[in-house]
Amino acid sequence: MFYLSKIEHTLRLPPHLLRLPLNEAIKLELENVFLDKVIANLGLCISIYDIKEIEGGFVYPGEGASTHTVKFRLVVFRPFVGEIIAAKLKESDANVSLGFFEDIYVPSHLLPSPSRSEPDPYGSVNYPSIPIEQAEGSKPFAPMVINGSIDYDGLGPSLIEFIFDVWMGSRLQQFRSVYGAPLRRFYLDKLAEQWGSRIWT
Repeated sequence: MFYLSKIEHTLRLPPHLLRLPLNEAIKLELENVFLDKVIANLGLCISIYDIKEIEGGFVYPGEGASTHTVKFRLVVFRPFVGEIIAAKLKESDANVSLGFFEDIYVPSHLLPSPSRSEPDPYGSVNYPSIPIEQAEGSKPFAPMVINGSIDYDGLGPSLIEFIFDVWMGSRLQQFRSVYGAPLRRFYLDKLAEQWGSRIWT
């Protein structure tokens, strides 16, 4: 899921960063350039792991910025096909969240067989679309979208936790504080009473 990638990049260091130590200034500029970006055939950039080598520092005529060639390692998120990821279903839609990445979509045909998803007509508000001017380089869609499946054996506990959250509603925090660890067993027993034995344990 996570990989370390060695990258060599030539960057301009703006004059306002020259007051900082060189490693710190270059790390700030690399984070500005790479973090939260998707690089083709590499993945989503999560963090600068370390800086291996810094060369250059030349100031070209007509520029106030120094130019450096930097070799560094970058932590990237690149799940492979068929990888099992522990994620949390969001209550609002069919998306799954990893906390730092929320563009994982589970199509309805890849949900476990006895399941359904209905929008809440009372809790949702639809507004007409407002035309917004966008910058030329901006893209109105996520550059990296993952389609997932939870319709296999052993992939149900996250779904059960989602059902628990919806089923218990506001009482969930109260039960967690009182029962703690036995809470999951309590939920499973309640669901078994309600739905029969067609749930995961």
